[in-house]
Amino acid sequence: MGKISDNIKYLRKKNGLTQQQFADAMEIKRSLVGAYEEDRAEPKYDLLKKFSTYFELSIDELINEVINDKWIAKPKNSNNNVRVLSITVDKDDNENIELVPVKASAGYMNGYGDPEFVGALPKFSLPIFKNGTFRAFEIKGDSMLPLPSGSIIISEYVENWNDLKVGETAVVVSKNDGVVYKRMGSKLKADKGLKLVSDNAIYEPYFVAADDIVEIWKAKAYISTELPQPTPEPTMESLTTMMAQMQKSISQLQPDKK
Repeated sequence: MGKISDNIKYLRKKNGLTQQQFADAMEIKRSLVGAYEEDRAEPKYDLLKKFSTYFELSIDELINEVINDKWIAKPKNSNNNVRVLSITVDKDDNENIELVPVKASAGYMNGYGDPEFVGALPKFSLPIFKNGTFRAFEIKGDSMLPLPSGSIIISEYVENWNDLKVGETAVVVSKNDGVVYKRMGSKLKADKGLKLVSDNAIYEPYFVAADDIVEIWKAKAYISTELPQPTPEPTMESLTTMMAQMQKSISQLQPDKK
């Protein structure tokens, strides 16, 4: 937890605050500020959120960045300040993974910022997903085949959308399209928006405007009740087609004879 302890101490001093003044602003005991700065205790999520709001940083920056005189804040999307992400925690103050079923997708568009709505969603935890904020979305349809309809995509919250790489898959929540799971076809651009691509080639790629995007969750894993089927044995027809394609490729590689 060394980074956050150093960051709190640096930011407090940069703002010209004593430990007592900072403690009064955060409505906590001065001894707690000392414990956090000396890495003898870890602030809970609610207090981290309070720290980040006070210093006008994201929780991710406060926890993971080395903040000092040389530190330069990453550019934020204009949409990043629209709301504070609502989450739930278990009895040990660890973040849950909330599940958004297909039937709740429409309601999610109105309730994603409502703690009561998020708190009512089914929730679970997985030991392999501990560092970060995760949410699970049930997908419907065949646009992302071979991933079957009904699969559950476990995704990590993306705060800075510019961090997304072309080719990665993510759950994109937008005002017009709702909740969709797609592959990134471009970097986010203010004028063009974000290009979304389906893995099923029968669906055309399309752009969603930057101002239309509400949330983006980078896909990390999926859960499905449909197990993969064995690869079918090659037929004489498929082998003939394969050989013809190979011969065509080889002929294209050979230099023209003059």
